[in-house]
Amino acid sequence: MRARTTVNAAVVACVALVACACGPEQTKEDAGAKPSQPATSTSASASPQTEEPSATPSASARTEKPSATSTGEQPSPRTKEGAIRRYEQYLHALGHEDIDTVCAVAGPAAKQAEDQGLGPCTSTYTVVFQMISPAQKKALQTATVDPRRVVVLTPGKIEMPVEAVRSSATFSESDLGDYTLEYLRNDWYITD
Repeated sequence: MRARTTVNAAVVACVALVACACGPEQTKEDAGAKPSQPATSTSASASPQTEEPSATPSASARTEKPSATSTGEQPSPRTKEGAIRRYEQYLHALGHEDIDTVCAVAGPAAKQAEDQGLGPCTSTYTVVFQMISPAQKKALQTATVDPRRVVVLTPGKIEMPVEAVRSSATFSESDLGDYTLEYLRNDWYITD
């Protein structure tokens, strides 16, 4: 039980760190920034031949904030379905250890964690990846979200409870946790 609590704390901390390292704020310098490489698509039609990123990215891997389309896909619409699609993208990225996509989606929450003393998103999520079991990673790669369990707080704020995650592995509050997504800069981001 203590290990699960530690994992959950690390995930929450990582998410907060991601927010700092790759939050939705946009400066004049990064307004036209393009990602150095597109992330692996997580849609059902994604090619199984895509290459998985390394589980140990360098500390200098993320030097600029991503644009709203940093994951290589179009921004999600400001709808419940758009939020679900974006959260599934995050879950799949966790399963594939796709640090760029994880940090892009969880940017605002990661920023909060970094402000609280945790390291940058890339180093924090590298630790989180190691805490997720191989069976859970495999399950996350194809996880879906049950729309009936998603809570719409406002048109731009949605709660994704852990109970909404559908996968071949079971996740508890201490394993994965509940997340809040907010619509910022034309896309959904994990903010809490």
